Amino acid sequence: MNSSEWFTEQVPSTGTAFSLKIKQKLHEEQSDFQFLEIYETETFGNLMVIDGCTMVSTRDNFFYHEMISHPALYTHPNPKRVWIIGGGDCGTLREVLKHPAVEHAVQIDIDERVTRLAEIYFPELCESNNDPRADLKFIDGIKWVKDAAPNSVDIIIVDSTDPIGPAEGLFGEAFYRDCFHCLSENGILVQQSESALLHLKLIGEMRDAMSNAGLSHQQTLFFPQCLYPSGWWSATIASKAALSAFREQDCANKPFDTIYYNTDIHKASLAQPEFFKKAFPL
Repeated sequence: MNSSEWFTEQVPSTGTAFSLKIKQKLHEEQSDFQFLEIYETETFGNLMVIDGCTMVSTRDNFFYHEMISHPALYTHPNPKRVWIIGGGDCGTLREVLKHPAVEHAVQIDIDERVTRLAEIYFPELCESNNDPRADLKFIDGIKWVKDAAPNSVDIIIVDSTDPIGPAEGLFGEAFYRDCFHCLSENGILVQQSESALLHLKLIGEMRDAMSNAGLSHQQTLFFPQCLYPSGWWSATIASKAALSAFREQDCANKPFDTIYYNTDIHKASLAQPEFFKKAFPL
């Protein structure tokens, strides 16, 4: 394929690639942390690429943003304080602040340029940036969690890139121990956990590290995400206490619109494929 007409993310370790036909490149820059590109595509709207990896597109971002936020928020009994580690495109922040009970949402992303580009090329994802409950910080999320006081947050959402570069430390036991320290009694950590089809070993390492850090009550949920390797993605929820029951009635009566997420999707996303149950028996 002509590289001037297509953007292709190649993943040699899995023998896969994903391509989108592009109309034009809108922007590129090297920030202090990573190489950022924005394309206009023919069928997926705008596309953000970080260090050669697809991050977010206009067309399909709702799968990820809804599924990394709402299942956790409707599992916690009363989420008021939420931190988003990463999430610089602000789509997860927008979904979190759809919940009226949330009193304070802090987004901590090390690279301010991701947010500033999202404001230009994905303004619909940044609709809640000026919400009085929102607090955007452009600092090291690992240090933020490490320095936090005990019982200072109800839900931590780790909306990160792959476990390389600036995000590598977000997948380790030391970080999970710090999360355990600052979570409230019913606190929940939820983290994007890559593809169960291609990255099962990574999910196992994450779950072991979470358990070793005291976050031994876990659920992995699954959802489509065409932009990412295999097109099938996951998020893992972990808690130091037994996870509360899904607030199904509250979800059914949610006072906001979603594109993908609802009560049936929530329950279906927790169904475990046979190979996954064998890998991680209860």
